[in-house]
Amino acid sequence: MIQFLRYLLFPISILYGAVVRLRHLLYDYGIFSSTTFNVPIICVGNLSVGGTGKTPMVEYLIKNLQSYKRVGVISRGYKRKTRGFVLANEKSTVLDLGDEPFQFWRKYPEIILAVGSDRVRSVEKLLKLQNPPDVILLDDAFQHRRIKAQKNIVLTSYNNLYSDDYLLPTGNLRDVVSRAKKADVVVVTKCPTNISEEKRKEITEKLKRSVTQKVVFTTIFYSKKIYSQKETINLHDFLKIPFVVVTGIANPLPLIQFLEDNQANYKHLQFSDHHNFTNSEIEKLKRESRILTTEKDFVRLQNQLTNIYYLPIETEFVSKSEESVFWEILNI
Repeated sequence: MIQFLRYLLFPISILYGAVVRLRHLLYDYGIFSSTTFNVPIICVGNLSVGGTGKTPMVEYLIKNLQSYKRVGVISRGYKRKTRGFVLANEKSTVLDLGDEPFQFWRKYPEIILAVGSDRVRSVEKLLKLQNPPDVILLDDAFQHRRIKAQKNIVLTSYNNLYSDDYLLPTGNLRDVVSRAKKADVVVVTKCPTNISEEKRKEITEKLKRSVTQKVVFTTIFYSKKIYSQKETINLHDFLKIPFVVVTGIANPLPLIQFLEDNQANYKHLQFSDHHNFTNSEIEKLKRESRILTTEKDFVRLQNQLTNIYYLPIETEFVSKSEESVFWEILNI
């Protein structure tokens, strides 16, 4: 029924696409201006409304860059309770920064992290710091044309390629497919670990938009341990006892498939992406004996629930050669 309604809204998708294309044309012809900065800026984004794995990709970049670069990260800070530009510090909370930026800050406190809807102003403020960043990561900013990034990374999920999708509201695309050709590299995320070379070639031909553009493939690596505020437990020991899975992310299917593959005994409570849990929902969750959630949900729930654990994930390339191609493109 929902899918039928989406197709009924196809004329709105055509109108939406026309508006998006017009906006891009205005930037392409210089009627709207883009700002270029001397510091290297890497934009991580996608064409869809979510669920492509931006958070683990940003963490992968932070982890690999911070050993030899002073890394800055700028995010909009979706659903935070603050306004304007906010520079993270030791007193910052998830309410100040938003769940994803707070997760970055919590895991990598050495980075310079800021949230702000005006990304040009945010970059300018970071560059005026006493010790400014050597490289800046723009989180979820591929549609933000006011900054011209040196490198653009576009993500698309293996099970929901942008080439197979439609513009909102018929589909989940917030940008036109033709914009993908502006990316320096397209990363196909959440691939099966045993994806064949033939399948990779098939997807590459489907997605590649220009002669120079590269398509690389990544998968999700799940930790062997789960964590709470107080303890660390072996994953397989935890899975032996029934539990509740709580997700407030755009695409929980890879996690659910992982639990199925590991024969876990669980009940799934699914909420919308970035869901703000109500007091009544928290009270109900308190009655559960054990809850497993994502790291993004954990940072929002850890101070409200004592029975909650999270399973960390990381981005991994399907091969070392794919990873080498990726870093050659970035050339940082």
